[in-house]
Amino acid sequence: MPALLVGVAMVGACSHGIDSTRAPGPLAAADRGDASAQHAVAVIYFTGDGVPADFDKAASWMRKSAVQGFAPAQSDLGELYRIGLGVPTDYAQSAVWFRKAAEQGYAVAQYNLGIAYRDAQGVPWDDAQAVTWIRRAAEQGDRDAESELAVGYLNGRGVVQDHAQAAMWYHRSAEHGSVDAGYRLGLLYAAGDGVGQDLVAALEWLDVAVVRTSGQRKQTIEGARDRIAHAATREQVAEAQRRADARATSLPS
Repeated sequence: MPALLVGVAMVGACSHGIDSTRAPGPLAAADRGDASAQHAVAVIYFTGDGVPADFDKAASWMRKSAVQGFAPAQSDLGELYRIGLGVPTDYAQSAVWFRKAAEQGYAVAQYNLGIAYRDAQGVPWDDAQAVTWIRRAAEQGDRDAESELAVGYLNGRGVVQDHAQAAMWYHRSAEHGSVDAGYRLGLLYAAGDGVGQDLVAALEWLDVAVVRTSGQRKQTIEGARDRIAHAATREQVAEAQRRADARATSLPS
């Protein structure tokens, strides 16, 4: 999963942020027209990494890379148009650039294009198209896409309602580090909804979610965990905690 820029990116079922994980390339290579280096320079200006942050310059370098067909830059330029940094907010242009990257198989852009169809941002509202693109990203292991696909199956939006499929995709997302998916999966295990009822598994995923979040969200998950723990035996609670301790150290951040 690409890292998200602090203070700029949206989380959960919103668009991904700018991909800031790629190593900075030299300015000289960017000046020579190297698309990867141009993208890297754009990210440097966006984050202010060693230079004053400058969204106009970030957008300029991002466009130079994007017009050469570099998928990460196309996706990131779509994000800049979505949030209106360095360029005017323009959902139609955002969708255009997300599509260019998505059609190259870039998972971040596939997810973002799916969300655009879900929310009618720059494209007509179309749940079927939303699921098509979100599924493509989910099948590449994008945890936000996996979780969003689970929501579709849970609610029957864009797909035939199928709680077993919802549980499967929440499980994949949780395994890839999504706190919200782990929370939702825990609730499904507790209710026996889409999976066999399993209080140990429920408490395990809720315990993991508790230690990986904070604030009001943490309090909400703790409340759900404590209610389920009251229905479990002492041995089940202990086993769930043992499993959660082991799992929490192995999940990606």
